[in-house]
Amino acid sequence: MLYKFKSQADSDLFMNQGPAERILAIIGKDPGPKGIIEPADMPQAIARLEAAVAEDEKFRSERAANGETAGSAASSGSQVITLHQRAWPFLQLLKRSLEADKPIVWGV
Repeated sequence: MLYKFKSQADSDLFMNQGPAERILAIIGKDPGPKGIIEPADMPQAIARLEAAVAEDEKFRSERAANGETAGSAASSGSQVITLHQRAWPFLQLLKRSLEADKPIVWGV
C-alpha cells in the first residue's frame, strides 16, 4: 500500500506502507487507509518525531562507536536508510501545515 499525505499547505507526500506506518505510530496516529492530523495536534507530532529521530541517531552512533554494523545491509555495502531520512519530508509537511493552519489527510 502506498500512503498519499495531502495538505493545502504543501505538495502531496507519497510514502511506502512500512515507513509511513512507522511514522504514524511514532506520532500517535493509528495507521489505516484514512486519517487526519489536525493543526492542533501537529506541535506534539513534531516533537515526538524529532525525539524519535534523535533517539535513533544516538543509538546508531553508539553502535558505530562499538564497531557494530546496523545490519546485513550495511555489511553488504548497501546504504541503510535512517529514520532521519524517512522522517524529514514528513516533518517538513507537518511544519508547513502547522504554519498555514491546514490539516494533513490521507486516504480521502
